[in-house]
Amino acid sequence: MEFKLPVESYPNRVFEVTIGPEGKSLKLGGENILPLHFFDEGSCPNPPKFALEVWDMEPTDWSDWDREPFKDVISDPVSWARKCESYGVDAVCLKLVSTDPAVKDAPADEAAKLTRKVAEAINVPLIVYASGDPEKDAKVLPKVAEACSGLNLLLGPVQKENYEEVGKAILAHGHALIAQTPLDINLLKELNVKLSKFFPLERIVVDPLSSGLGYGFEYSFSLMERVKQAGIIFKDEMTQ
Repeated sequence: MEFKLPVESYPNRVFEVTIGPEGKSLKLGGENILPLHFFDEGSCPNPPKFALEVWDMEPTDWSDWDREPFKDVISDPVSWARKCESYGVDAVCLKLVSTDPAVKDAPADEAAKLTRKVAEAINVPLIVYASGDPEKDAKVLPKVAEACSGLNLLLGPVQKENYEEVGKAILAHGHALIAQTPLDINLLKELNVKLSKFFPLERIVVDPLSSGLGYGFEYSFSLMERVKQAGIIFKDEMTQ
């Protein structure tokens, strides 16, 4: 009897999100299979991408081991981003650590100017992560979006406390956004429902967060699996 490899096919596909300006854009998502299930009936047109992180200030608590690869550029975010690009990354992620009220509480205008410089200095798409403080991010992210208008950055985190103000600014200036929720699929869907009333779903990347302590890696990973399954198996647009 001939052996037939059992395969699965799924009815839906993850939204494909394009980031970066014309000439150096990058596509994310678009698959209709589960992670690593290349044996199933479906495709993964855009395999996982690799980005390196750059801070907008010199880290003060990194070990010598952490600093070593970037020790000659770690005090200059623009040079740091260029060095990351030289390693062959698909994108650079700029973290606006200094804007955190608990760190330096750097002004939004300053962060916006730096972001523009970094975006123009590299030939790969730029991801921007603000401090994570909802109130401060509501001031910083709209300024960054305006300063980099038309560059199609991926901006976040957009949270339930600031989604309307920040989301509308990001949309107005032609960027994609990162919707962040704290390890809860229901909160993730709720935020996406609210965003979908004015923001295209194909311009949203979800960040369900991860946790090495407390919940643990297993819970974090299983949540990501549930999100993917809900999107491609059960046709839930809010998790695609």
